[in-house]
Amino acid sequence: MAQTTTARTPSSAARRSTLLGAVFLMATSAIGPGFITQTTEFTIQLGAAFAFAIVVSILVDIAVQLNVWRVIGVSGMRAQDLGNRVLPGVGYVMAALVVFGGLVFNVGNVAGTSLGLDAMLGLDAKIGGTVSAVIAIGIFLSKRAGVAMDRIVVVLGVVMIALTAFVAFSSAPPVGQALVQAVWPGEVDFLAITTLIGGTVGGYITYAGAHRLVDAGVTGPDRVVDVSRSSVVSLLVTGVMRLVLFLAVLGVVAGGVTLTSANPAAEAFQHAAGEVGLRLFGMILWAASITSVVGAAYTSVSFLVTFSERLARARNWLVVGFVALSAAVFLLLDQAPTTLLVLAGALNGLLLPVGFGVLMFVAARRRDLLGGYRYPWWLLIVGVIAWLLTLYLGANSLSGIAALWK
Repeated sequence: MAQTTTARTPSSAARRSTLLGAVFLMATSAIGPGFITQTTEFTIQLGAAFAFAIVVSILVDIAVQLNVWRVIGVSGMRAQDLGNRVLPGVGYVMAALVVFGGLVFNVGNVAGTSLGLDAMLGLDAKIGGTVSAVIAIGIFLSKRAGVAMDRIVVVLGVVMIALTAFVAFSSAPPVGQALVQAVWPGEVDFLAITTLIGGTVGGYITYAGAHRLVDAGVTGPDRVVDVSRSSVVSLLVTGVMRLVLFLAVLGVVAGGVTLTSANPAAEAFQHAAGEVGLRLFGMILWAASITSVVGAAYTSVSFLVTFSERLARARNWLVVGFVALSAAVFLLLDQAPTTLLVLAGALNGLLLPVGFGVLMFVAARRRDLLGGYRYPWWLLIVGVIAWLLTLYLGANSLSGIAALWK
């Protein structure tokens, strides 16, 4: 895995592989246990009208990621380094928030792998989480960890979408109704929209793909087209997964089934495709969770390695330690760390406007950090509008912190 941004220019084939890996690293980092739970619950609550929330959230996500990837990709600098160049100390604050949030959510990701293996193979939760953590650690201990990670997230990302699409077809959803509701909804739920946006481009997920490109040396003004295209495709991959999952659950709900179990997503898949559907859900949940474990560990550590040469040299071991610590916390806790998850979610909500604001400042004022690149005015306007929305999301996240002290 590349340690610095001065690596030799990759070949065309290697660059394409890296771009594809960055796309799926961001997408699969977003598609985790929480992603599946949120999509299922909102589909149950809103029915076909949830299609509108999905479409709006995808458009806003693209506006955010276009700017994040463009600034980081053109500058060739990670977000925390840009933060410290804009205002000394800001980068350290960003790193602290990302690492803490990433660690807490990674405990949830490890828990998700255990639930997936339980649904797929009937494996004990503790054993399933441990096995999954060992697999993730094995990826980063390989000699070509970056290449291994790129290939794993691509393969599992495609598998998730294909299996979910099969279940969606089996559930026979009212596609026509969903299409109408996507542009003319009977109900608009702003909470659903803000939740989807925060879950897709919040915290470490915002920077996963862009930091991967920096590590691989696919940066600079001459890579603008590649970087921008990859940022959009990554959100489209995430959007496709959310849409097929939405349709899979919608077909079950529209058919008159009431999902009452503690795991409505698994129940929906079982109703749609019987015992096979339940096993497929286990595979999908495991794939979503293990790729999120990889993405959270990789991106969180990428916020630390530029602060010290010693940390940079020990990068892969830091990632291994991050995964091992996440698994250890999961094994020691008898239940999900609810309070920590609320706090981490709230801090990630605060991080989004801070980190995104720093990058927008660079885009608008600091051409010296962009190698003289003239930032497109239209993209800057789109970014500012998206940033104002992230301020709203950040304000909402404060209620999560306040709730901890009641």
